[in-house]
Amino acid sequence: MAELTYYCGTMDSGKSTLALQTAHNHQSRGRTGLIFTSKDRAGSGVISSRLGLQRDAIEVAPSLDLHRFVADKLSGGERIDYVICDEAQFYEPSQIEQLAKIVDGLGIDVFAFGILTDFRTSLFPGSARLVELADRVNTLQVEALCWCGARATHNARTSAGVMITEGEQVVVGDVSADNEIAYEVLCRRHHMRNVTARASQLVDPTFNTKE
Repeated sequence: MAELTYYCGTMDSGKSTLALQTAHNHQSRGRTGLIFTSKDRAGSGVISSRLGLQRDAIEVAPSLDLHRFVADKLSGGERIDYVICDEAQFYEPSQIEQLAKIVDGLGIDVFAFGILTDFRTSLFPGSARLVELADRVNTLQVEALCWCGARATHNARTSAGVMITEGEQVVVGDVSADNEIAYEVLCRRHHMRNVTARASQLVDPTFNTKE
């Protein structure tokens, strides 16, 4: 039976690396499939990993009907054994429903990879729908770390090292970016206290990882 599987974690937890590895594993066994992405930090139509790996992918615009796209490919004689969807948190909820239709109606395995929550700790709509519909939801086993050494559980948006707590839900950036808008992964305690790595260098009287 085909399944819809969602692999999720914070930024810097290796989700794009796993997406690329999953594609490689299937291809090495002679399987063929489609790879989608949305708003990758490397640009449109690319899946990129912080380890330096990247490959071309199909960019998912909000208007793209994923089920129809796959069905048309099949009707044209293409073989599709699997579908990989990176940055799935940016997909429309209706597109997540289309992924479920690909699994149930076309019998094709779908592997989705994404981030659960935004910089305000709110669920992305795409991720929320995946949690509701997926056959399996797997938390990535590679744990990102907060600057304090604790397990990072939240994504923080920063400007010059200072947390931003308001603004649009989607602003593309990276945890290693050296520009105006960047991201940092934090443990819950430091996210709730707005203490980034740069702020901790100035003052953090509460710092105690065993607290």
